[in-house]
Amino acid sequence: MQGNSILSVKDLNQMVKDLLNDAIGQIWLVGEVSNFTRPVSGHWYFTLKDDSAQIRCAMFRNSNFRVGFTPQNGQQVLVRATVTLYEARGEYQLVIDSMQSAGAGLLQQKFEQLKQKLSEEGLFDNIYKKPLPENIRTVGIITSSTGAALHDICQILKRRDPSLHLIIYPTPVQGNEAAVQIAKMIQLANSRQECDVLIVGRGGGSLEDLWSFNEEVVARAIFASQLPVVSAVGHEIDFTIADFVADIRAATPSAAAELVSRDKLEQIKRIRVQEQHLSMAIDYYLMKRRGTLSKLFQQLQIQHPQAKLSKQLNRLLSGRHALYENIQQYLLKQANRHTSLDKRLLRVSPQNRIIYLTQNLSQKQQQLITLIRQKLVQSKHQFAIQTSQLNSISPLAILERGYSVTTNQDQTVIRSSDQVKVNEFITTRLKNGKLISKIIAIE
Repeated sequence: MQGNSILSVKDLNQMVKDLLNDAIGQIWLVGEVSNFTRPVSGHWYFTLKDDSAQIRCAMFRNSNFRVGFTPQNGQQVLVRATVTLYEARGEYQLVIDSMQSAGAGLLQQKFEQLKQKLSEEGLFDNIYKKPLPENIRTVGIITSSTGAALHDICQILKRRDPSLHLIIYPTPVQGNEAAVQIAKMIQLANSRQECDVLIVGRGGGSLEDLWSFNEEVVARAIFASQLPVVSAVGHEIDFTIADFVADIRAATPSAAAELVSRDKLEQIKRIRVQEQHLSMAIDYYLMKRRGTLSKLFQQLQIQHPQAKLSKQLNRLLSGRHALYENIQQYLLKQANRHTSLDKRLLRVSPQNRIIYLTQNLSQKQQQLITLIRQKLVQSKHQFAIQTSQLNSISPLAILERGYSVTTNQDQTVIRSSDQVKVNEFITTRLKNGKLISKIIAIE
């Protein structure tokens, strides 16, 4: 910007606001609430101060509805805010988007910072996670010797797998020195190498109660452990740094006990299955041995002298049977030949010729009679046809159909009215009888 440029107050405030936003941005701040007000708009306005300074703050309604409490004057709070400028009055202020009570908030901030640090170092990566051993015989437990978590773990392990051997590494799980003691016990268990897996944990509590398991010394001790570590801290909803570093995270101490133990009933069932497999293997072995014995016995039977004699006897019986079959076939062939010769002799015998000719003559006579009868039938049929045709053109047949023939006195058939006269008699011939008529008029 040129040195001789003239700015308005609004432009100046806008420039300062942009500078604050770019230079500082979002920060975390802890302080004491004072002058808290909440107008009908739902926004919160207050001052955040410490022993030597203060700053005006605003938390708008779309952000403060997520806060689980209403801040009171004098309360220590941890806030996440953006440094900005209220242009209308030229005052710089904080616009807050998150607020927590100062005690828990600081611990949560420390938790997030350590979590991010260890995550960037790779302590949470799955490639470093060790699986649980297949056959766990000894379980190491790092927890308080007087806590309920130890009692729950021991009860579940005793119920599920009484054969497990337990080694308890007692340590305080709460207080200033607890984290260091927990880390020492993890290192002690690894140096002794007397157990197969470690359970590290305690019962539920507040964030402050569980904080020992959020310490870096505990996280690095778990990561360095050669023994698989199962973390079992608090309840299912509680998460600690130890949970992220451990090889396996259990929701509760009781769940950790179930993870490292095998159910007694399941073991009995597994033993029974193995027993069945062993029994099947023995049966298979015996079956193979029986097969080998059977093959040896068969070879002995084949090479035995009695077997050779039996084989020769079978050959003898087979030869005798084949000879008998050949003789039977020869006799059958000769019988068929004799039958064939008898048939040929019968075919050339004179008696058969006479019988054949007699039968042929009889057949010819029968055929002649049949032809004569057929001819008579055809002649009768032809005669009937001709008679029918003759009747169809006979005058009598015409009369039969209802017609008549009229003649004058000269016996001439009348075909026209010109052939008759008035008072002349005419004769009409019908089917049955005649009619004699007198003409009285001609039209």
